[in-house]
Amino acid sequence: MSSCEEDFLEETPLDFFSAENSFVTSADFDASINNLYRLTRREFFDRDESHPFDYLYGTDLVFDGEPQQSANRHSPMRTAYDPSGRIAKDHWGLLYKIITESNTVIDRIPDSELAEEDQVVYKTKALFFRSLAYRTLVYLYGGVPLILNEIKQPKDDFVRASKEDVLRQVIEDLNEAATHLPLITEVTDGEIHNLAAYHLLSEVYLAAGEYQEAVDAASMVINHPATALMQDRFGTRATEIDKDVYWDLYRRNNQNRKSGNTEGIWVIQFETDVPGGNLLSTSRSGFVLERHHGPFVRDFRVNDQKPFSWPIGDYSGGRGIGWAISTRYFSNTIWESDFDNDMRNANHNFVRAFVSTNPNSSYYGQVVSTQDPALADKVPSRQLYAYQSKCTTPNNHPANVYADAQTFTLKGIGGSTYTDQYMFRLAETYLLRAEAYLGLTKTDQAAADINVVRSRANANPVAPQDVDIDYILDERMRELGVEEKRRLTLMRLGKLYDRIQKCNPYYRDMVDGMTETYNLWPIPASEIEANIGAVLEQNPGYN
Repeated sequence: MSSCEEDFLEETPLDFFSAENSFVTSADFDASINNLYRLTRREFFDRDESHPFDYLYGTDLVFDGEPQQSANRHSPMRTAYDPSGRIAKDHWGLLYKIITESNTVIDRIPDSELAEEDQVVYKTKALFFRSLAYRTLVYLYGGVPLILNEIKQPKDDFVRASKEDVLRQVIEDLNEAATHLPLITEVTDGEIHNLAAYHLLSEVYLAAGEYQEAVDAASMVINHPATALMQDRFGTRATEIDKDVYWDLYRRNNQNRKSGNTEGIWVIQFETDVPGGNLLSTSRSGFVLERHHGPFVRDFRVNDQKPFSWPIGDYSGGRGIGWAISTRYFSNTIWESDFDNDMRNANHNFVRAFVSTNPNSSYYGQVVSTQDPALADKVPSRQLYAYQSKCTTPNNHPANVYADAQTFTLKGIGGSTYTDQYMFRLAETYLLRAEAYLGLTKTDQAAADINVVRSRANANPVAPQDVDIDYILDERMRELGVEEKRRLTLMRLGKLYDRIQKCNPYYRDMVDGMTETYNLWPIPASEIEANIGAVLEQNPGYN
């Protein structure tokens, strides 16, 4: 009988890791924080070739080059946004994984061996990642369950907090993070810091309708002496003629502060062939934006000829396969007033003129342009359309990706984008502050911030009376393009439906296309079904 005392059944971990003994030293907490970086990169960039692009498809930027083949590219939308489908379920699960790990770090700190100052740093790092996840969830789904502590026992009675309560918690956490995170000048490239928190805080204040607070947070970033828009040529390919500083921003090894870049606020690291990393030159991996956004020129024909060899790592789009086709609104309409002078629209930045690379074609060496009226029935199509070269690294892929480096011919493993990726960039901070000034009806100051960005691009200034939210969304298109997680911006503003109606006839007019229901994603059916202890309410319009 004595052997059945209750304390006999309690397990004391002495020679293996468990939750009870894994959060003691700084090395323990570093491992968990590093995993939060990994989970964040996985959610937004490299989980696979589909999930990261849920932030791009189904918006005003691009449409599906292989229609009705896969809900992975948000067509048909009824299938893509099924409550039982992968889009709603998988993002929900990974974002809550970030929250779960963050809560574990926060709750385990008091019982650790960390010095008091280290406790503050680790807590605020975890608060930042928890805020990032909740900000994303609340934009995508609306109000969601607000979990602020480690869950140690099974729980099946979650309820949704209001959108306002979630935003208020994110703001509270980000204010603490911005106050206590290390300074931007004290961290290594890729690490979060105080200005990254202020940038995100400005965005979330906008979502909450607190415009002066959004101005103040953005100003902390803009006015910091360590930040500035890049105005002059810089970095690894600065000596190449006929290019510009906007082009330099996206060249390999140019995104981080060590390159002299004072514009990158938070840069996600994608070192190639580094042990433990997942961007390899021996397989298609990492962020495969080139594969999605580069056109599939292999199958383009003019007069029964194929002008292009494929895949070539030049301005024809690398090993693109033409899934994410630019809308005409993105490739043409937004540039009409500054088509020839805005450097962001120069052919090396937004490619429209393609040089024929097939020596067996009579077009060899000639230019095939997406603007050629004779090709109006062929453009845009999966095979040829205007695209942003920031999705690829023209004439500068890693050596092992080339089948023939002399001709820039790529191996079949191509398709990745071999650069570090901006999560936050100072040009966006200016546009966030412009949006906040617009909310305060200070259109003169909104125009001034927009014109800082436009001036760098050699674009004509906008007049204060012409600034509205659609103008700012157009300017974000021009400046950020496929770099932006566009879905988050449009769903934060409740403008997804409106912008598709205006800018993207593919999703607007297709069978089972865009409806106002899709301004929010559905709560995953599996979460509702497992939550037997309480009602986890579904969003309106979903079964």
